[in-house]
Parts: sequence; structure tokens; C-alpha cells
Amino acid sequence: MSPQRIYLDHAATTPLRPEARAAMEEGFESWANPSSPHAQGRKAREALESARERIKAALGWDGEVILTSGASEAAALALHHADAGPPLVSAVEHDAILQAAPDAERLPVRPDGALDLEILMEAARRERPLVAVQQINSETGNGQNLAAIAGVVRQAGGLLLADCAQSAGKMALAPCDMAIISAHKFGGPIGAGALLVKDYAMLRPSGGQERGYRRGTENTPGVLGMAAALEACASPYVDPRVLEPFDELAQECRRLGGTWLSDRLSDPTPYIRAIAMPGMSATAQVMRFDMAGIAVSQGSACSSGTMKTSRVLEAMQVDPGIAARTIRVSVGWNTSRAEVERFCEVWIDRAAKA
Repeated sequence: MSPQRIYLDHAATTPLRPEARAAMEEGFESWANPSSPHAQGRKAREALESARERIKAALGWDGEVILTSGASEAAALALHHADAGPPLVSAVEHDAILQAAPDAERLPVRPDGALDLEILMEAARRERPLVAVQQINSETGNGQNLAAIAGVVRQAGGLLLADCAQSAGKMALAPCDMAIISAHKFGGPIGAGALLVKDYAMLRPSGGQERGYRRGTENTPGVLGMAAALEACASPYVDPRVLEPFDELAQECRRLGGTWLSDRLSDPTPYIRAIAMPGMSATAQVMRFDMAGIAVSQGSACSSGTMKTSRVLEAMQVDPGIAARTIRVSVGWNTSRAEVERFCEVWIDRAAKA
């Protein structure tokens, strides 16, 4: 029998938690449209509203929750309907943000991946901007200083939209006016997410469901799965002992002439690692790891198939040669230490032979 495959691409999507699966199965019994006034509809509405409150409680959010089909819809809703001036986005934002606001001014980041606060201060002086910044970068794992950014935006009278797709359920939400979450990043189902807003008045209503702020029948089973997955998130999200083998790998990476990108980041998360192997392209590495039974990726899943140089690493002024050899390794709620150890063994073997 072939050995069991190892999945280390949790930043793209993470497996469904058993608690979420059970909640969804329960939700399928509440199959009626939550907007219908009859008994079946009222039952579905009761389940939906209960899940909404559970999501708020699990995240420690004291504002409102607009349920969406995922992070991309939440981003578009915020960027298209926020009661604010022209949007400002960091140069390392996810494609969902950039595609929702293609004409937005892009703010540069420093070589360590942090948003340049001086440039933000200058740009934010314009009329009540909507500033979109991710809490954790999906390619490098770098965190932004959202507390400092929120202070700048607040002083300018603007609104801060935090992309928390990679951080929700794993760490405390950043201070912000609006936040984006995606269920399948923390063990919930694909096709469920939310836009968190401090106050509905921050958005212009567009009609339809969700108090008139989003069109489309709510996905009751998906929302129940999202609530259950959030409640199942532990603290810490991943046991630190699972991650310990990465420390030895970092030393071997440097010794063999590779690049451990966390060394240059301003605030690296332990759950996403960007690593450049000497002498082998990222595309070749992904293929060889796959042949060895290990799933990793070349940057964001939304753009890894394009074979282009990462614009995130380019914005961070990473040497093109290093960027072309960088893969992303990301762990999740069910990653074991043995899986991380096996990846490290294969990486060192491939690097030594490259």
C-alpha cells in the first residue's frame, strides 16, 4: 500500500472539521428558505440567527455579521458599498481585494512586508478613505501592525477593512471597522464566509437578504458549519510542538544556501512558511513534493497556476532568483508533528541533491 499523503497547503483550504460536518448535516434538516414566513422558513431562520450569534461570540465581535459565500464576496461587498472615499489597498493584498477594487491606489510595503505607515499617513489625508489591509499575508505569513494602521485611518476619518481570511479562528481579530472571514480557512465548509461590520451605517444597502445588504438565499448548512468550526478552534490553533521541526529546517536551509523568508519578515506567523530552495525552481519543487506524497504550493492558490513571479515577493523587493525558488508550506488544525518532520526530511534531501 502507498503511504498516506501529507497535506501542507492549509492556507489554500483546510480539511472540514468533524464538528463542522456534523453541524452541516443538522443544517440540511433546516432546508427551507430562511426568508419564508411559514413554519419551515421560521425554523431555518432560527438556526441561521443562532449561528450568527455564535460566530460573533467565537470571534469576540461586538458589531454586525453579514453572511456571504466567502471572502471574495465579502471583499466585493465592502469595497463596492462602503460609505467612504476612494479605496487604498496595500500592494501585497490578496487577488480578491485587488480584483474587487482594480482602480484603487496601491500602497507600497517595506522589504520586511510591513505597510509603509508614512506613505499611508500621506495617502489617508484624502477624503475619508477605505483602507484595505490583510492581517496575515497568505503567501509569506507576514502579519501587519493593524493597531498602528487603525490609528492612522481613524485619525484621517476613514474606515479600515481588515482581510482576516488567514487569521480568523487562529488569533484575535485585528482592530478594524470591517473584517473579512472565510470558513474553509479554519476548518469550515467552502462557500461560507462573512463580512463583519461595526455598524450597518458604514455600508450602503443594496437590497435583498441580510438586512438588505446582500442578495441571495442564505446557506444555512454552511453557516452552521462555519459557526461550529470557529467554536472548535483551539488556542493555540496548532500545538507549538508540531511546529518545532521547522526550527531545525530553518538552520539547514541557511546552511545549504537556501532562503528562509521568515528571517526578513516584520511579524511572521508560525502557520505559513515561505522557503526558497537552492538550485530548483518552485514549480519543480511543487511537482517533486507531490510525487513524494506531500502537498505544498507555489504562492497563493488563486495565482499559483499562472507560473508568474509572485507580485507579493516582488512588492517586498525579494530578489527575482529567490522568488522563483520560493514555495509556501502551511499547516492546519489536523497537521501532525510527524507530517512536518517528513516534509523537512524530504526538503533537506532535495536541497542537498539540487
